[in-house]
Amino acid sequence: MCSNKQLYRKTLSILFFAVFFVTASIAIRVFAEEKGLGTINGTVKAKKAKYLKDSIAYIENVQNIFEPPKEHAVMDQKNMAFIPHVLPLIKGTTVDFLNSDMVQHNVYSPDAVADNVNLGTWLKGEVRPFTFNKLGVASMRCNVHVDMLAYVLVLQNPYFAKVNNDGSFSITNIPEGKYTVKLWNERYKAEDRQVEVKANAPATAAFELK
Repeated sequence: MCSNKQLYRKTLSILFFAVFFVTASIAIRVFAEEKGLGTINGTVKAKKAKYLKDSIAYIENVQNIFEPPKEHAVMDQKNMAFIPHVLPLIKGTTVDFLNSDMVQHNVYSPDAVADNVNLGTWLKGEVRPFTFNKLGVASMRCNVHVDMLAYVLVLQNPYFAKVNNDGSFSITNIPEGKYTVKLWNERYKAEDRQVEVKANAPATAAFELK
């Protein structure tokens, strides 16, 4: 049997850990609030739902320096098409270009954003990398098959999202602040939106493609 002193000590221990965990939980919550991460929930309207395909919503500029991921992005050439058709990424990201078809493919870009690169022509199974070090939009093409076309969006920060088939999108974990949110679409345009992001209070942005 426990003595009164032992029981007292056990009670104190239980109380200590209970207070500790409550305090830690509060501290974590306060830290998250002080860190000030918010969300932008958006909608995009278009005359036809198919016009929404491959649209990208993104924040134009965030006051920070963002290191590109060590892991390479991938753009494949399969069934006579670039996959994905649109690839958003951070400046400095390396993309591995693949050929998964049984025919020869080429990868080149006529745009300065991609340094007018021409990676040459190769058969199935080979991979050729290229690092995108300039901001902007690069069209990617194959001079063997002139109908093949894709786009690489080279962005300043990782706060971007692909628009869903229903026109919705969500950009998360954004530092508090005022931002310009843009919408990229291959054929249509939408006016920029000015958005203020606050922690734990989702902001909204509504676009219309015209």
